Amino acid sequence: MSRWFKTCTRSFLHSLEVRRGFRCLTSDGNRRTELQLRAAGDRCCSTVQGEVRVRFAPSPTGFLHLGGLRTALYNYIFAKKYGGVFILRLEDTDQSRLVPGAAESIEDMLEWAGIPPDESPRRGGPTGPYLQSQRLDLYNQTARQLVASDHAYYCFCSSQRLELLKKEALRSGQTPRYDNRCRHLRADQVQEKLAQGASYVIRFRLEEGVEPFQDLIFGWNRHEVAQVEGDPVVIKADGFPTYHLANIVDDHYMKVSHVLRGSEWLISTSKHLLMYRALGWQLPTFGHLPLLMNKDGSKLSKRQGDIFIETFKRDGVLPEALLDTTTNCGSGFNTNRMGRRIDELISEFNPSKITTHSALLDLEKLPEFNRLHLQQRIEDEQQCDLLIQDLREEIYQAFAEQIQDKDVLREDYIRRVLRLRKGHISFLKELVSPTYSYLWVRPSFSSQEVASLTGEAQHIASLVLKLIEERSEELSVDRLGKDLKAVAKQAKATKYREVMKLLRLVLSGQQQGPSVAEMMVSLGSAEIIHRFQKLLLLSNETD
Repeated sequence: MSRWFKTCTRSFLHSLEVRRGFRCLTSDGNRRTELQLRAAGDRCCSTVQGEVRVRFAPSPTGFLHLGGLRTALYNYIFAKKYGGVFILRLEDTDQSRLVPGAAESIEDMLEWAGIPPDESPRRGGPTGPYLQSQRLDLYNQTARQLVASDHAYYCFCSSQRLELLKKEALRSGQTPRYDNRCRHLRADQVQEKLAQGASYVIRFRLEEGVEPFQDLIFGWNRHEVAQVEGDPVVIKADGFPTYHLANIVDDHYMKVSHVLRGSEWLISTSKHLLMYRALGWQLPTFGHLPLLMNKDGSKLSKRQGDIFIETFKRDGVLPEALLDTTTNCGSGFNTNRMGRRIDELISEFNPSKITTHSALLDLEKLPEFNRLHLQQRIEDEQQCDLLIQDLREEIYQAFAEQIQDKDVLREDYIRRVLRLRKGHISFLKELVSPTYSYLWVRPSFSSQEVASLTGEAQHIASLVLKLIEERSEELSVDRLGKDLKAVAKQAKATKYREVMKLLRLVLSGQQQGPSVAEMMVSLGSAEIIHRFQKLLLLSNETD
């Protein structure tokens, strides 16, 4: 039994004697961090000495989507919870499938989401480069080391032979696997083929007797990969590594302490452990996160056009709302509530509470999450200043040629609108929809529309103008609501309901929207006077 297995077993037995919990002890002097995940039953105690370093390692063969964002988020939270480092590494070894702009976009979206990496292709760092295509010498050096120690070998099988093996296996109802033919070549046969310039790949020699490993989330695991798989390729014919080699090489040299990745990689971990053992390297701690699924239990797919982060950004979703949504449907936190920002997610994070159940994502709830976080931004002065800038740009783009009064672009006016509408809108762009156009563009209405509501429009307009002059700049929704009821009572032949419809028509040109009192407070005294003077002029023209 190996030293590693004995150590982990002792830790597991010890964990049965202590209560379940996650402990972080940090010494500021030497940045030494001891992380202990204690679990009852099937989870043992995993201890790491030194700085916590985690990584998010997507492939730029596509743009960042919700599943990737969630994996990055859990890594970021883990790092920040325990004073560690969050690394972005781009696995761009599959050169034929690279998507132009994807690499830059992935880092852009992490920064937009508020979970920027500490080390990355853009930011650099002490263990770079952070693009796998720039680390080829390291992979080939490691592969040669495996060949030299007889843990790997050159394979000269043609693609035609491999295809025949696959077809034969499928024909007989078996899972296709390499038959390890080149494993048995003699040294002189290998040298002869190399001297002839024959094309080759390098395969890792799988051995039986895989040691069990303790996953932070799924507990004890062991997969006898040699019984079900052929020897895997680690260096392809083009000199680029496969995922299985590149990820362990990078994790080792980047000093990654915890590998937190999707549970689809759980079954491959035993294969990776064999490689670690062959190279004599220290293992990181593994934690495989349960998958993020659609609410009906189906798998998230890149073919769903609405799961890409750039799409959410374009549609006006706030990054904190997106993070809140993706964590609220899952596990790993001491509480489960809506409205959490990243600092609260970090403080409430508890790895021992991550379950093995898939997280079911209900995107129909996203507008409600966005409404809560938009409200929080409006209430925060600095964040509100940024919203004002964004909304001003949208107003100008939507109504540039129609705006009669440039005061609607003033900061104090837009801030007043935001504060009055907070809690009522889910997306900032709603304020430039036709429903709210009256805030930025003076509405038009006809004498026929007015006549259909009342025959005393001039009298009502005069009452409103008198009210506004008396109130001056001191307008409030509650007070105006009471004042407007008093105005309606002074109308001789028009019911309260028709009076309100008339006021709404004059203020907005519509029959729906916020309360009349809120409309008036939003517009301000000067604009109210302007719009009701227009009603007076229209009434005089028809008399």
